[in-house]
Amino acid sequence: MPEPDSYLTLSAPSSGLYREKGSKFLSFAFPVKDEQVIKETVGRLRKEYHDARHHCYAFRITGEGGIREGIHDDGEPGHSAGRPILRQIESFNLVNVLVIVVRYFGGVLLGVGGLMHAYKTAARDALEHASIRRVEPEDQFEVLFGYDDLSLVMKVLDEEQVRIEHQFYDQGGRIVFSVPRKKSESCISRLNSLPARSVRVRQSK
Repeated sequence: MPEPDSYLTLSAPSSGLYREKGSKFLSFAFPVKDEQVIKETVGRLRKEYHDARHHCYAFRITGEGGIREGIHDDGEPGHSAGRPILRQIESFNLVNVLVIVVRYFGGVLLGVGGLMHAYKTAARDALEHASIRRVEPEDQFEVLFGYDDLSLVMKVLDEEQVRIEHQFYDQGGRIVFSVPRKKSESCISRLNSLPARSVRVRQSK
């Protein structure tokens, strides 16, 4: 699945709660950008709630290969925890999101069906309390040019409504800017077509 032109994600972490037959399910939703952040966030929650029986989670993140998903049942019966959490993330159409549900066992077995309902409901409660925003993926470039070409370059950047990150002027000019991915091809084409020999554009790391 290719990376979308825009997607919904969380503006900030949120939390929720579900109780069933003595068991307590604490849910936490986080905006995340990669699997390293996911690993660190899960590790932090494991330490904070070290006395809990299970720390189950699911995530959806974007990348160069498209959207990646992952689940972890942490000792619960297969697909009774991570899968229903993931389904809630999908139902909200969210990306770059991690949801962790921490379970304190109440002494009564819930069965696979009961577990699926509990993890689903806990995850939904956290997401219902979340602030959601729309994001447009961006590419970052830098344009290098001579002083005489500054006005030509700035005219294109202004008209394309890019976000300028940094500007450097020494023996010429260098501007680092971000542009929505869906507009990057036309923006770079315009810069490369300027009637100026000194203008060079390259992707910024």
